[in-house]
Amino acid sequence: MADQLYLSLWYPNFRLDSLPAALVGVMRQFALIAKDGQTNSTLGHVDAASAYPINWTESPVYQRIYVNDPRAETSEDTEAAVIENSVEEATEQLYDDSAFEFEMHWMLWLPDASAKDGWTLTPWRVRIAGFGPDFDEGSYEQNGHIRVDFGLDTPWVLEDESLDKTATEKIRQNVEKLLAFTLSVEKHCGISTRLLWTESGEPLAEKLIARLQRLN
Repeated sequence: MADQLYLSLWYPNFRLDSLPAALVGVMRQFALIAKDGQTNSTLGHVDAASAYPINWTESPVYQRIYVNDPRAETSEDTEAAVIENSVEEATEQLYDDSAFEFEMHWMLWLPDASAKDGWTLTPWRVRIAGFGPDFDEGSYEQNGHIRVDFGLDTPWVLEDESLDKTATEKIRQNVEKLLAFTLSVEKHCGISTRLLWTESGEPLAEKLIARLQRLN
């Protein structure tokens, strides 16, 4: 069964005024991995930004959806959707009980019956959220100062024991991209702890190892 996949990040001696820079750092690493080998010019830009007060049940006090047109080299939206600009605007007012969420995307291989080899590189949404210390009653202790929501884990642990050679290679590339981003954040973002986890609590490392073993 498909499971929701997250990466939680904690920082040493973290302060609220450090949150914008920390978000930019993580989002830059994501953009580097997302753009690697891809020609889509909207990769690495922010698709949407929101600020939530108190907890996730509240309506956002700030929200902006960007129109990232790959045909336009520059426009008001494409400039605003640059990571640094988007984070600066969304976090203009920092409050202890707020969370800031940014949507970006990368290209992952997904099954497609209409494609020649049965697989297509498809935009896959990722949400990167930073938490104030009092948001949702201090949920950062469980979720991290920053949490990356990858969506369902289907692209990495597709449950199909009869994968052919093409499918095996596509899933391997998805797994390598996920691991590359995780390791890049660990190396470049000054975190103290990271945790890759699933909503069900099933150990993800074991699932990925098992998947890679089946692919080899």
